Amino acid sequence: MKKLIQTDQAPKAIGPYSQGVSIESGKLIFTAGQIPFHPETNQMVDGGIEEQTERVIQNLKAILEAGGSGLDRVVKTTVFLKQMGDFQAMNSIYEKYFSDNPPARSTVEVSALPKGALIEMECVAVQ
Repeated sequence: MKKLIQTDQAPKAIGPYSQGVSIESGKLIFTAGQIPFHPETNQMVDGGIEEQTERVIQNLKAILEAGGSGLDRVVKTTVFLKQMGDFQAMNSIYEKYFSDNPPARSTVEVSALPKGALIEMECVAVQ
């Protein structure tokens, strides 16, 4: 029923979790929350919220593609921001990837994110 998704095109898990999981019965993929680590270095990307948002979405894209899906099949995202003041800048990058038939989305401000990230994002997609 449950299949783990693993790719070297996204950062390795830094804890006891999988990059993504798909389930056969519903053909859904659930990604782990992605922070702006570059998969080749496992280090935070340089720059601010725009660069970090770009990297996070690229990481999600890699996981989805490894699971037989893609950004165009995302049905729900959850965005965690260190500062809600970064919402507009994050949203300008987000809409480049999700402008046609955008998924449902929740965005919340959190007090801290792993490794000092400004953003973390997870998604659910149809396989």
